[in-house]
Amino acid sequence: MAHDVAGTASLPDWATDMVDLHVHAAPSLMPRHGNDEQTVSAERGLGFSAVVLKAHEGSTVDRAAIAGDGVYGGVVLNSAIGGANPDAVEIAARLGGRVVWMPTVSTATHKAGAASPELSVHRGFELSQVDVIADGKVLPEWMPVLDVIAEHDLLLASGHLSTVETIILFAEAHRRGVRRLMVNHPKMPFLHWNDSAAKALLEVGAHLELGILPDLLSPDDCSSFTLLDVYPHELLVFGADLGHAHHPKPVDITPVWLTKLGEHLGESKARAIVTTNSRGLLL
Repeated sequence: MAHDVAGTASLPDWATDMVDLHVHAAPSLMPRHGNDEQTVSAERGLGFSAVVLKAHEGSTVDRAAIAGDGVYGGVVLNSAIGGANPDAVEIAARLGGRVVWMPTVSTATHKAGAASPELSVHRGFELSQVDVIADGKVLPEWMPVLDVIAEHDLLLASGHLSTVETIILFAEAHRRGVRRLMVNHPKMPFLHWNDSAAKALLEVGAHLELGILPDLLSPDDCSSFTLLDVYPHELLVFGADLGHAHHPKPVDITPVWLTKLGEHLGESKARAIVTTNSRGLLL
């Protein structure tokens, strides 16, 4: 039996004690539905006991500490934070941060795809370019960053690197001892996913992020649900990527998406993705 959420669509009964690895809130240079307190409260109302705050502008570690138990932060290595900045990663780790995102709006891939419908939420927000890969190799300045991530056992997320760049980065990160790897919204069209990438990502044990906003902004053949047929379910995790004020509020769309996930996989597997899989990767 489903239970109601603020009078809107109903959450499936299995949707409790969940983890959202990708949450956006104010303050931000982009319009958000609410600030950290409001956003975390809304997430908890939806059954999320752990949430990860993400900000393209830099670090959310301090914000997460203030927001309370079950809230985690990290740092996005865009140009605003200095790009390949191992000190920023070290400080984030020592203050309790759990996630390091590769550049997002600073990547050449993002800039090349800026006109794509799925990147419409970022229009009007631009940062200087930060390169991670050149000539098929990770640039030398990123090696200390990967070493700090490995030392603190942090979660390395791909940000807005292309699929090919992500494979190269994750292979090097794995060689240097990074064991927590996550591909952000892999089916976003501007990232150029292909199913052959699954084999390379599997070799390093990378997790793939299923998300709600990417599914709202992408055609059906790029839905997160298409990954269910090409990747082990135990390596799938959940990050809604919601929060932008121009798109649906989590309370309105999350129950619908979770219900669809349950219809695709069944209750047990769907619950594992949004609970134990996601929590195990984060912590």
